[in-house]
Amino acid sequence: MTDLRLVIGWLYGSKMNIYGDRGNVVALQQRARWRGIDAEVREIGMGEAIPDDIDIFFWGGGQDQEQVAVAKDIAGAKGDAIKAAVENGAALLSICGGYQLLGHGYQPHDGEMLPGIGVFDAMSVAGPTRFIGNVSIESPTFGSLVGFENHSGLTTLQGETTPLGKVLHGHGNNGTDGTEGAIYMNAIGCYLHGALLPKNPHLTDWLLAAGLHHRYGQEINLEGLDDTLEYQAHENALTRT
Repeated sequence: MTDLRLVIGWLYGSKMNIYGDRGNVVALQQRARWRGIDAEVREIGMGEAIPDDIDIFFWGGGQDQEQVAVAKDIAGAKGDAIKAAVENGAALLSICGGYQLLGHGYQPHDGEMLPGIGVFDAMSVAGPTRFIGNVSIESPTFGSLVGFENHSGLTTLQGETTPLGKVLHGHGNNGTDGTEGAIYMNAIGCYLHGALLPKNPHLTDWLLAAGLHHRYGQEINLEGLDDTLEYQAHENALTRT
């Protein structure tokens, strides 16, 4: 056992939680607990301020109507607090709708542009085609990653924004440029539902290590775990792409 602890901030868990995204929070908390690390999960909902002690943020996907409400809620001080936490080294994983609102904005089919908070230098628009199916990518940082996409959003990275990886199978950010996701410091955005983390334990542990570094200001080596089942799930997902 250790006396280490982490605080996981689950953004809009009751409004943006589709296609198994809840499993990412479960994976983070469980892989921490298996190592004796106390991982507290706090859901941060509408109208609630961002606590100043969050080590890892998670933000899942949602429908357009949920994104309209959330985009209004996160504008201003709330979004600024998330950006400041990322700049200070906090880890973050965002999926689909959360990913879109962490860019500069998302244009739905109907209605006005929903402004994002600009963690990622990216823009998203609703496209004419829905991308559905298994996805595999090769990431320079993480190697092989697998997930499931279900989105019509088209995200274009701008400037020198680094994609999470290259699409091997599936559509990724926009179905045309071969990229999937974005990474900035310890923040990751992507379209990989499924849930992503149970089938990619190496990514889960990277987020945990980043969260621990944020809290304690130093690199902390994570105890190894038996990931036989996790990588069986990973390889099985690869065979389905």
